[in-house]
Amino acid sequence: MPAVRFQNVCKNYPSPRGTLRALDDVSFSIERGEFFGLLGPNGAGKTTLISILAGLARASGGSVTVMGHDVVTDYAAARKALGIVPQELVFDPFFSVRESLVIQSGYFGLRDNGAWIDELLHNLGLADKASANMRQLSGGMKRRVLVAQALVHRPPVIVLDEPTAGVDVELRQTLWQFISRLNKAGHTVLLTTHYLEEAEALCGRIAMLKQGRVVALDRTANLLAGTASTMLSFKTDDALPADLAAHARVTGRVVQVTAHDAAEIEQILATLRQAGVRVEELEIGRADLEDVFLEIMQGAGA
Repeated sequence: MPAVRFQNVCKNYPSPRGTLRALDDVSFSIERGEFFGLLGPNGAGKTTLISILAGLARASGGSVTVMGHDVVTDYAAARKALGIVPQELVFDPFFSVRESLVIQSGYFGLRDNGAWIDELLHNLGLADKASANMRQLSGGMKRRVLVAQALVHRPPVIVLDEPTAGVDVELRQTLWQFISRLNKAGHTVLLTTHYLEEAEALCGRIAMLKQGRVVALDRTANLLAGTASTMLSFKTDDALPADLAAHARVTGRVVQVTAHDAAEIEQILATLRQAGVRVEELEIGRADLEDVFLEIMQGAGA
């Protein structure tokens, strides 16, 4: 039995032009103990899918289960198996950090949960803020509390929806060390993020959504191996030839172009020479998950 199963999930919204389909027959499973990545551009349907998983939205069709419990017909058991860190900073301004975690424990019927709360506070760098009122915390500290609240009942499935958006490097390192430890202890982790280097480093398998459809689903290593494996990077102040500019990624003076083999690299360099483009700091390296993501998004649905 998988930890999470999405089966033919659809979600429709009414719109002035008829019906907007946010999710279109989405099916995949996340095995127990996996660190799974869910990627996609804004509006792809990631948050809608997680909202259905959490019971905050109802699917128009299909089914979702968590540890074998249907999120509609067996909601209480499914919700108890989930720990969700939302994108938004949602907090109660009238309680301290520790009080918030004690109250959250009570929602799941947990008493005498102090030892685990202390461990969460320590591992998330919140021990010295335990007595502080929530409204006194910085945005990064509030984010840490949201993570602690999601984990306070020791859920077997942890859902992280953009957990490091707008937070500092220290929190990212602290969070990933702790979450990785929980994953190694058997917890299943579902991560959505726009920081693709995080997904590449952490996720064993990845699904990519585009316009509500799954357009890629494979092990991270296979996704990296199955697309352009070489990245040509250089700096220039000159305009690129039109045929090269069409598929290059340009950030300021930095140009990145993917290539599949040595012959294609030589062809790119020849094109630059013929166009008189002056190249500085030329580097050749392996493509990363961001390159794979862009290639799949540009090709999917074409």
